[in-house]
Amino acid sequence: ASRTRARSKVGMSKIAPEFLKTCVQAVFDGSNDRKRKFTESIELQVGLKNYDPQKDKRFAGQIKLNHVARPTMRICVLGDAYHCERAEQEGVDFKTADGLKSFNKNKKLIKKFAAQYHAFLASDSMIKQIPRLLGPGLNKAGKFPTLITQAESLSAKMDELKSTVKFQLKKVLCMSVAIGHVNMDIGEASDNIKLAINFLVSLLKKNWQNVKSLHIKSTMGKSQRIY
Repeated sequence: ASRTRARSKVGMSKIAPEFLKTCVQAVFDGSNDRKRKFTESIELQVGLKNYDPQKDKRFAGQIKLNHVARPTMRICVLGDAYHCERAEQEGVDFKTADGLKSFNKNKKLIKKFAAQYHAFLASDSMIKQIPRLLGPGLNKAGKFPTLITQAESLSAKMDELKSTVKFQLKKVLCMSVAIGHVNMDIGEASDNIKLAINFLVSLLKKNWQNVKSLHIKSTMGKSQRIY
């Protein structure tokens, strides 16, 4: 942990805080000039260098940001009786074990179901049954459920999912993650961006030497280069 903290201190010295705020402001201004009928996300776009996805170890990691990044994220609870009742009370979509059995392991139906949601939460008893009930469908979609216990608040657990970003190197040297939305204030957006960048840099084998470029943009807006 101390190494990550030390790296983090090195991290943001590469991007001056005032410059970052100016870029975030430009993203917000662009969004305000052309109001959309939906809440635009703020995306962090990353370009890497000195990496060979074929030979180098591909990294993957996730971090919970300080502020909810994706408020409109669609989440479904795969629950036992307790969690299904909680989900119903809070107006959250849910499925029981019987609901999952009704798919009859039909790959097309499971794929369609997975595509309806960004993420899933599942009770302990349900997580163990998912491979048997659904096969590898959710795993293939990169949406294997996150465990929720009866001691945890459903709304807090959902906020945690909505605040978590994942960095994963695949076959190309660029990636994009949603780190906020245009209805946050500038301080919150800047805070999320700093945290996400510092975490990403800590995953890279040569830290900042592997970062080619960093841009931020709203869903429909122009990109602003911050590094």
